[in-house]
Amino acid sequence: MRTVAVTKIGSLRDPDESTRGRIGVVDFPEQPLGPEDVRIRVAYSAICGSDPHLAEGFFGTDVPIGLGHELSGVVEELGERAHRNGLRVGDRVAGNFLRFCGTCRPCQEGRQQFCEHIQDYNRPGMAETVTWHESQVYRLPDDVSLLKGCLLEPTSVAVRIADKTRIRVGDRVAICGGGPIGQLALQVMKMHGATSLTMIEPIADRRAMARRHGADYIIDPVNEDQDAVAGEITGGRGFDVVIDASGSTRAVRGLLDIAAKGATVVYGAMYPEDYELPLNLSNHLYLKELTLTGVFVSPYAFPRALQILPHLDVEELTRSVFELEDAADAFAMHVSGRYPKVVIRCNDLEEVRR
Repeated sequence: MRTVAVTKIGSLRDPDESTRGRIGVVDFPEQPLGPEDVRIRVAYSAICGSDPHLAEGFFGTDVPIGLGHELSGVVEELGERAHRNGLRVGDRVAGNFLRFCGTCRPCQEGRQQFCEHIQDYNRPGMAETVTWHESQVYRLPDDVSLLKGCLLEPTSVAVRIADKTRIRVGDRVAICGGGPIGQLALQVMKMHGATSLTMIEPIADRRAMARRHGADYIIDPVNEDQDAVAGEITGGRGFDVVIDASGSTRAVRGLLDIAAKGATVVYGAMYPEDYELPLNLSNHLYLKELTLTGVFVSPYAFPRALQILPHLDVEELTRSVFELEDAADAFAMHVSGRYPKVVIRCNDLEEVRR
């Protein structure tokens, strides 16, 4: 089975080709179909901002490392007991790349993100097929294309971010980082009644994209005084909700300073393992009583993400599409930053409808 994988550990941005990480297409054995499993013929698999971290060895260095967890496709085969969700062969689906066991202590306590068996079905989906447990699979609405459907997983992250903000209608909201998660979070926060909705982003095209999708204000953190502009937007009070979707250690440093007293700050990205954020406890936690939290994965968010996906404008996130055999070029385009999102077409299934 053709699968996109890391074939050499190293940064994909390394200017030295001899030490640069590499992406290739390799043959993996097809995953076994258990009695409660669903085999999916993959249509599209999008590159996630976390995928280059796998090439850097963040989750291990034994290559080849299969990639892909943002995907859509068509049900090809069902295990003998995989019918409780009403799935049928030919259904157009997307889903959660993680299976939560439901039996360990964290799952029983309503904290699936800490499931002790979370890696059991973590299978690469940037491939011709992927086999998941039926609990991971969601039928796409008729008005959601397979191309749009591959963004169900990142949409679930935006939903989980919204959950963690505890937003109230009318809260002033700032989002740092205009990549896919930031852009999706912007639309989701708009749905929640955010006001003074502000995108902080150094790339002009991504600031313009945020404007088109509902941002009331934009801040260029490179050429503008971020604190001063934030003060003007909020009347000197600061933002009630601040979200980081950039993952940039440079960007996150000033976010606590633009948060209002009693605000919630959500770190909704992936950060270097050795990065430690400078934190003035007296100012930020004692005097301002900020709530700081993060996002790992998205338990309980997928059904709601599926509900709002038809209402999101993701056309600008699905413009760059590469074929499976051109995966190395797709990743090169991803790291170039030319497009906010790059998608790989694993099979031509768009004509399949029910």
